[in-house]
Amino acid sequence: MHQPGYGHQPPAGPPGFGPPPAAYPPYPSSLPPVAPRLPPGPDFLAADRHNSVVVDAAGVAFETHGLSADFPWQVVRSVHYRASPDGRALTVAVVHPDGRVFECVVAARRGELQEWFGRLATVLGHYRPMG
Repeated sequence: MHQPGYGHQPPAGPPGFGPPPAAYPPYPSSLPPVAPRLPPGPDFLAADRHNSVVVDAAGVAFETHGLSADFPWQVVRSVHYRASPDGRALTVAVVHPDGRVFECVVAARRGELQEWFGRLATVLGHYRPMG
């Protein structure tokens, strides 16, 4: 049997396959991703001791007793609001494209409910002019 001499390398394989893959993938950046900047626009906030509703360029956000839910405009079919039956709270409902409805109720102080209705109508008209 004949063995290749010292320093002799076996053939490299068929040409055209390019260099071998990198041994390790690139190291990911340790910086958190940057959220896109939203254009300035009107916003709405209604809050009581336990609950809140925020409407802004990002969408609608509810917080109820420390639990939060964010609804970006892309997943909002419509937003509805009304006074509670006793007229002491604002009820805001978000309807998803699949028909699911999410509600948040915020207690209002005297005279605050009518102010909220006006501001909420303006903000929703800016972001959702068709409803």
